[in-house]
Amino acid sequence: MNIGVFASGRGSNFQAILNAIQAGLLPARVVLVLSNKGDAGALEIARALSLAAVHLSQKQFPDEGSFAAAMLHVLKEHNVQIVALAGYLKKIPLSVVREYRNRILNIHPALLPSFGGAGMYGHYVHEAVIASGAKLSGATVHLVDEEYDRGPIVLQKAVAVEALDTPETLAEKVLKIEHEIYPLALKAFAENRVTINERSAWIH
Repeated sequence: MNIGVFASGRGSNFQAILNAIQAGLLPARVVLVLSNKGDAGALEIARALSLAAVHLSQKQFPDEGSFAAAMLHVLKEHNVQIVALAGYLKKIPLSVVREYRNRILNIHPALLPSFGGAGMYGHYVHEAVIASGAKLSGATVHLVDEEYDRGPIVLQKAVAVEALDTPETLAEKVLKIEHEIYPLALKAFAENRVTINERSAWIH
């Protein structure tokens, strides 16, 4: 299975995917790393491994249509079969979502459907979880559709929110879980063990 990784930051989930591939746990290969930021750490990791590393931003194009067309061109040029959003902080253009229906995955640092939606990313999520008094948080791998964080859930794992947790300590615990479950979800897709309908996805 050919994976295209989209990332905006340092690329820790991308590294977790690479580690799983290198350990023989994930029968796939990363054929493309794409970022909206030219200085993203994920691009540096990709270049160090001689993987295709592409900086593609809406700011480079006059309108969303031409941006989406360029994104689709890059995906097809590298024969990407599934897209893994790994800390990618931009909304995927609708035409790309529709072209890759049920083939774009995202990892979210909370137990969806709670603490999701526009603006809920990174430390904002962990701050909201702690402020709510929730006793559990965790990570969710889900399919991407036209709305933020609303696509069918593929895999989740929970972690306890302790009384002394801060957004920073909670983020550390959740990130460890992200690194565990994202490769597992991708493995299920690589092995054709995922059944999807409009509202849900399950691994068998």
